[in-house]
Amino acid sequence: MENKTIYLAGGCFWGVQAFFDYQKGIIKTTVGYAQGDIDNPTYEEVCTGKTNHTETLKIEFNEKEISLKEILDLYFSIINPFLLNQQGNDRGTQYRTGIYSINEFDFAFVKKYLENFQKQTTQKVVVENEILKNFFDAEEYHQKYLDKNPNGYCHIDLSDYKK
Repeated sequence: MENKTIYLAGGCFWGVQAFFDYQKGIIKTTVGYAQGDIDNPTYEEVCTGKTNHTETLKIEFNEKEISLKEILDLYFSIINPFLLNQQGNDRGTQYRTGIYSINEFDFAFVKKYLENFQKQTTQKVVVENEILKNFFDAEEYHQKYLDKNPNGYCHIDLSDYKK
């Protein structure tokens, strides 16, 4: 198997998408809403905090070019794994961090990765690790938002990656 999929929630999905779009081995990224309680939520509904969705990036990648471990290492370089329901200036349950797998093998791998990461710190790591419950594509204007709006807000420093 060469192509795999993982879902990462790391605060506002605009910056997470832009960051991973710059990485080698990434085939496709799609922003959306995951792990929530209703189908096909709108951005406005998600922002109320009542749907329990988190802004999430679907990453399709070629594991011959980039491993799941490398993706997780990159992910941890752009999030604060100790902040609950917050990344950068964004606050609310839709900004919680999480890693959502589509199979038990990846779920177990992520669990071990998180356990090893936790052993390196005394602070509590609050990154969710779950099997993907659901994922709904965000509205078109959110897809590749920072490409369309280069001066848009982003909690991730992308200056090293901009073309």
